[in-house]
Amino acid sequence: MNSMRLIHVLWCLNLYVTCTFIQVSSHECVYPAIYNFGDSNSDTGTAYAIFKRNQPPNGISFGNISGRASDGRLIIDYITEELKAPYLSAYLNSVGSNYRYGANFASGGASICPGSGWSPFDLGLQVTQFRQFKSQTRILFNNETEPSLKSGLPRPEDFSKALYTIDIGLNDLASGFLRFSEEQVQRSFPEILGNFSQAVKQLYNEGARVFWIHNVGPVGCLPLNYYSNQNKKKGNLDANVCVESENKITQELNNKLKDQVSQLRKELVQAKFTYVDMYKAKYELISNAKSQGFVSLIDFCCGSYTGDYSVNCGMNTNLCTNPSQHISWDGIHYSKGQTN
Repeated sequence: MNSMRLIHVLWCLNLYVTCTFIQVSSHECVYPAIYNFGDSNSDTGTAYAIFKRNQPPNGISFGNISGRASDGRLIIDYITEELKAPYLSAYLNSVGSNYRYGANFASGGASICPGSGWSPFDLGLQVTQFRQFKSQTRILFNNETEPSLKSGLPRPEDFSKALYTIDIGLNDLASGFLRFSEEQVQRSFPEILGNFSQAVKQLYNEGARVFWIHNVGPVGCLPLNYYSNQNKKKGNLDANVCVESENKITQELNNKLKDQVSQLRKELVQAKFTYVDMYKAKYELISNAKSQGFVSLIDFCCGSYTGDYSVNCGMNTNLCTNPSQHISWDGIHYSKGQTN
């Protein structure tokens, strides 16, 4: 059983609705490029290229050194497959990259608000990188550039026709729960939503018109939160051994994010937005873990808890024999099972 199956089904359903809504004259949803922004849930190589993270055994179900914080594919990989596009190269990955069909600006540890996560590449900086990328590739494409180089660059007209995907926000909460009280985390919501809205508007001003936005998954269900939460012995866990108070705050932020997307629909009249409820998909997966053939949620596949909100998932560490039986790969990221 693949732990991404339920989420993949949700993606396909939403993709069908989006294509029907946006391109009513066509039965096929076609985007010439995909530009992704986010954290480790959709990072395909930034953290690997810059910080030497996500080294083996990450990628063992993918079949190569994937640069992903998982054993296999990420949701963004399923999106590119569904749209019959190549996997996205990380913007900062200089080896073997082709950007004709888009680029990935996501970075493991990234947050919406500057300084809130574990990476300097917050959402605002990722958008700045995109703007620089767009400007430079337009200059190169329009000048007398070698055909071989031009073939790896996006066509200038494709930026306004591309799909813009955003999957970020988990680290704003996870880091906040570690450093501050839950009340302080809630008080950060206006800043989180303000930075998110500003990033979307900047992309819109650069020509982005089709947005695919994920809400935040159940932070309280991360195994590391179970082990690090100081209240787990005080009745703060739900029936799925998730930290209930953290999930309630996550749902509160998601509700406000949904309202923010509705407001953006009114303001950015030429844009189309799809808001994807990843929280519901992931929590349903966790709730049905036993019937789906998974081991306990808190029993992750790679490494063991070290006591400082990290695990020692690396070449010389404990590794489960079958990742597809585990919902969690390393206590933070989801296991993807086999690629077939």
